[in-house]
Amino acid sequence: MHFWLGTHETSWLARVDVPLFVSHRRLAARKRLPRARAAWALDSGGFTELAMHGEWRTTVNEYVEATQRYAEQIGRLAWAAPMDWMCEPHMLDKTRLSVREHQERTIANYLDLRDRGPFIPVLQGWTLGDYEACVDLYASAGVDLAAQPIVGVGSVCRRQSTTEIGRIFEALSGAGIACHGFGVKKQGVAQYGRFLASADSMAWSYRARRSWPLSECSHKSCANCSTFALRWRDELLRQVDVPTLFDGIAA
Repeated sequence: MHFWLGTHETSWLARVDVPLFVSHRRLAARKRLPRARAAWALDSGGFTELAMHGEWRTTVNEYVEATQRYAEQIGRLAWAAPMDWMCEPHMLDKTRLSVREHQERTIANYLDLRDRGPFIPVLQGWTLGDYEACVDLYASAGVDLAAQPIVGVGSVCRRQSTTEIGRIFEALSGAGIACHGFGVKKQGVAQYGRFLASADSMAWSYRARRSWPLSECSHKSCANCSTFALRWRDELLRQVDVPTLFDGIAA
């Protein structure tokens, strides 16, 4: 299983030697981009965009052009998330759309993007039945998810330690789908990491905001600190009891 360390600090791409997960929303405003030292993956920033506006205001062409710029100027971009539509109940309240409509829009966007960059398909839903229906919708659109190298599974991070999410990942993995878990924390990885092909997390920043800074650090908080993040990552890799977890990714 591959692990991507989530970060809101885009400069780490040029300073950190581990695979990173970075949001388009953090990169978009930068005129000069760092050159990556290791492989990295791009988050579309969809959760924030939908939470703010109840819709996507970034256009497909804008996102494609930005992704192409990142791939060329930063380099080592492994894959990018599409402009998907999350299915948490409060997100549905925001958009005033149904789970099915969110799924159909997610799939339509992937079909639009897939030949224009390293975009991966993402499953959306809330219940196990929702995710299974989303698999069927992809199949009806001619997309065999079991043949894809990686498939994102959305709307899980805020309930990622629940037994229901474990059942969802187990079922999808059993169907031959190489699942990426968005925002999967240590407890979730320990429970169902064996069903994941990859995962990302920036839970280190939440923990740092609630901890004293490291003794060697002079700042008041380590919430933006690469030393803290890398130490948290090392601790996670040591403590999670899944022997084959986190194989790492070549730069």
